[in-house]
Amino acid sequence: MDVERFVELLTGNFDNKEQFEQMKASGKTFPYAQHVNTVCNDKIKNIPNDFNGIFIVEESYYETDGRRHASPHLFLITDSNDGIMLSSYEIPEGEDKNTFSYDSMKTVEYSKLKKSEKFTPAIYKEKNGVWEGGSVSHFTPVMIFCLWEKFSEECLEVSESMEVNGKKTFGYDEPIIYKRV
Repeated sequence: MDVERFVELLTGNFDNKEQFEQMKASGKTFPYAQHVNTVCNDKIKNIPNDFNGIFIVEESYYETDGRRHASPHLFLITDSNDGIMLSSYEIPEGEDKNTFSYDSMKTVEYSKLKKSEKFTPAIYKEKNGVWEGGSVSHFTPVMIFCLWEKFSEECLEVSESMEVNGKKTFGYDEPIIYKRV
């Protein structure tokens, strides 16, 4: 099943240490970033029997100038007619949005999960063992979030940017290249 192969590539512990060191050596400012992606269906109660999706807690940590910032997410991976779809869900009620992680996640009822209304689901297609895709989300009329990713056995390549009124407020000119740790 494509969903399971996709999730295998995506789950685990990753960082961009190699890329970070190269950027640092060339004098460029770039974050040291870590990704911890964990399947969390075991923490969701009463998932319907015919449910084919896989929920993942994504813990992203970015460090720049000695300051560390966490960015946790809850995603659902499903099969779609167009490829593999990644949908974003709100951090479950009662959880701390700043420190949410797989380890801290409390058991939650499936019926209590809320799909993010802001995030446009990302679609990924596979070609020669590499999954590529993304989406553009209009968080507000003037705030646009762009996501483009490539996943392979070698690495996770992630490009994210946020624009407000046409000006980039977040993101880097080069994708972050995460390798499995």
